[in-house]
Amino acid sequence: MKKIFLMAAVAALMMTSCGTNGSLSQVGSAVLTDVLTGGQTGATTTTNTGNAVNTVLQSVLGMTGTKVSKQSLIGTWKYSQPGCAFTSEKLLAQAGGEIVASNVKTKLQPTYQKVGINASNTQVTFNQDGTFSAKIAGKAWSGTYKYDENTCKITMSGLLLNVNCYAKLNTNGIGLLFEGKKLLTLIQTMSALSGNNNTTIKTIGDVASSYNGLRVGFDMTK
Repeated sequence: MKKIFLMAAVAALMMTSCGTNGSLSQVGSAVLTDVLTGGQTGATTTTNTGNAVNTVLQSVLGMTGTKVSKQSLIGTWKYSQPGCAFTSEKLLAQAGGEIVASNVKTKLQPTYQKVGINASNTQVTFNQDGTFSAKIAGKAWSGTYKYDENTCKITMSGLLLNVNCYAKLNTNGIGLLFEGKKLLTLIQTMSALSGNNNTTIKTIGDVASSYNGLRVGFDMTK
């Protein structure tokens, strides 16, 4: 099964790199050869190309081999940029992963800015006692949360609304990612307090729904 997925992922990388970056195609060919030959073409090649593919998988799917623990979730996280991830290996391979993720973040960035989301006014604090406090575009939101380490699902319940998101481990922090409609609900609710344009908010939903199995939200750092 792992070989099948790896072949699919490499195929996707090769297809999406056509006309843009020949190095990805070269990496894909080398990895595919190693998969088909059982990794007997050379330890150095196998290691280098395998690491390249793993980097792509980690950045797009959050497959770092380590999930966000309940203890490491505790603390104050500040918004750094839009975040996104695919929900399955199959969808990653179909979509062409890295390029799609980069495009989604690029599309979301100006929309977030129009809504008023930036590093100085968007953050969330998860407390040890199961409570949280947050600001989304400067609007306060607080309540209680539950975290399932197995699924990385965070259930957040507050006075304004109840919403679920998922924690994804990044290289320099975490991602708080939502199903498209859930993120839309969160931003609509918070934006209603500041009278933001509904057309701008709808753009976020349009981007999120453009790809099946895509979660979008916020990349956060401490």
